[in-house]
Amino acid sequence: QVQLVESGGGLVQAGGSLRLSCAASGRIFSMFGMAWFRQAPEKEREFVAAVSRTGGTTFYADSMKGRFTISRDTAKNTVYLQMNNLRPEDTAVYYCAATSLLAATNRHQYDYWGQGTQVTVSS
Repeated sequence: QVQLVESGGGLVQAGGSLRLSCAASGRIFSMFGMAWFRQAPEKEREFVAAVSRTGGTTFYADSMKGRFTISRDTAKNTVYLQMNNLRPEDTAVYYCAATSLLAATNRHQYDYWGQGTQVTVSS
């Protein structure tokens, strides 16, 4: 079992920045590929970014490339999502997820999920 707790969401103006954190506990953090997904009202949960077990490889959805950065700190058992130049369409609940795979971009490949943190971007 892995427990994931997100934090760092909030209200920000368009063009602003936020950094989300996801603290993991339970099994060995380095055994899991990690990712962020998001879900806006009445929309499906979509992939945002993923980082491999070692942190050496990252993946991004096209619309997030150049604006978002995913990273992980093994010593702190934490994964981060730095979000810059936020847009109103980035408004969603952001979820942290863990997979036993090296890395993945498909939400169905993730075994553990946090409760989510709300990000709201005003225009």
